[in-house]
Amino acid sequence: MAAADRRGCTVLIHATGSRRDRELAALNGFDAQFTDGVILSALTLRQSDLDNHEKHLPVVLLGERHTPGSLDHVGIDNIAAAREATAHLLARGRRRIAVVGGSLRGRQGTDRLRTIGYAEALKAAGLPFDSDLVAPVDAFHWLDGARAATQLVERPERPDALLCLNDHLALGAVRALHDRGLRVPDDIDVVGFDDIEASRYSIPTITTVAPDKEGIARAAVDLLLDRIERPDMGTGSAEHVAGHQLIVRESSGG
Repeated sequence: MAAADRRGCTVLIHATGSRRDRELAALNGFDAQFTDGVILSALTLRQSDLDNHEKHLPVVLLGERHTPGSLDHVGIDNIAAAREATAHLLARGRRRIAVVGGSLRGRQGTDRLRTIGYAEALKAAGLPFDSDLVAPVDAFHWLDGARAATQLVERPERPDALLCLNDHLALGAVRALHDRGLRVPDDIDVVGFDDIEASRYSIPTITTVAPDKEGIARAAVDLLLDRIERPDMGTGSAEHVAGHQLIVRESSGG
């Protein structure tokens, strides 16, 4: 919203609730005459939905893997980010690192890309990939993190670190670990993603991968306005990879 305001534009926000029908409606601007373009974080759309987009409105996608020839896309390098976070845990001597919110199959969304980065870091360290340490979740909320962490630490051989694929999962996990008498980071490390404000004020504070949010917003707005103001740009797509930073805090020894 701040990036759009600097360009003299107004942002209308619609929460799709991860529902495909709502994301499809958003893809076409809800057929609203006052909508000039759409910035969309698509969680459930299929590649065919994007390929068959009728292009009534310019669209910029956030977050998911970009497919050449499709729509403009802005995001971070999720594979590299997860690889760096996992390498940090390995450098601390952790060897049984579980991925809370990870995915082994299906479309290559953020969850799967970050799981790939995790696996690459293990391989680089000469460690085997154990699919039992990948813990999918129903949603990426605090409760889901708490449930996954509880299930993981109740196993006979519990993990010594949790790579949570967003900060909400990490915060829920920390609470569940506390309830079971486990100390973070003395007994188990926890790392999140996204650097939400709560992760800076929790006890302990959460180590996290911080995407360049201002850079993502600025690039998304700039790409969209280019499409709106220059409809003759053609059918090619643009890919913008924003930066990220691993911020080490108390939950992994910072």
